[in-house]
Amino acid sequence: MTDTGRVRTANQDYVYAQAEPLGTLPNLFLVADGMGGHQAGDYASRYIAESLVAHLKQADSSGIVPLLREEILKVNGMLYQESMKSTELNGMGTTLVAAVIEDTTMYVANVGDSRLYLVNNNRLRQITKDHSYVEELVSLGQLERGSRDYQEKKNIITRAVGTEDKLEVDFFEVSLEPGDYVLMCSDGLSNMVEDAEIEEIICSELELQEKAEKLITIANDNGGKDNIAVVLIDPQIGREVSL
Repeated sequence: MTDTGRVRTANQDYVYAQAEPLGTLPNLFLVADGMGGHQAGDYASRYIAESLVAHLKQADSSGIVPLLREEILKVNGMLYQESMKSTELNGMGTTLVAAVIEDTTMYVANVGDSRLYLVNNNRLRQITKDHSYVEELVSLGQLERGSRDYQEKKNIITRAVGTEDKLEVDFFEVSLEPGDYVLMCSDGLSNMVEDAEIEEIICSELELQEKAEKLITIANDNGGKDNIAVVLIDPQIGREVSL
């Protein structure tokens, strides 16, 4: 599920969710948040998502992490070459967070500052680590998370798909338990809604679709300063997805 928000005129976020097998993968869920002038951000997020899905459909590798890494690096190079062909597309890029669930294990790939959260025992926990300027300073002990400088510079990302011909992708392996939920989102949600409120909504008695819709509504009520992308997954009921 994506929403343009209250400020921007174009939607540069893209989501994809398939609970059924995709090539050799048991499923695939992803969020991409594009960046770039004109329509370059929209182009970048859609290009990466659609190209990655197309490649994964044809791939014959059996290892989930090696396959995701190989294909993400491949489409990164493709997008970078596309950006070199046009001045309007030059410098474009996109975040990417992708997840595959196999039995009780979730494999996560991440580039940029879109996020994947796990709700376990009614507690929200961020699994991915933002590739951002402020998070680098936080890790070095030079900046306090939530400070004024942090808030002012939190949108500066240090890693994105398509901006360079080389790319480093982070991977995470997560064990899932009965009652868990998985939330994937762009910073249009995470910057506008506090973790405590996200946790409260996901742990509520609302239906999955209603939870996703409420998250977007609150992000907009709080200003809707960016595009909002949400993929909410209940792994225990047939990989049910709200997007």
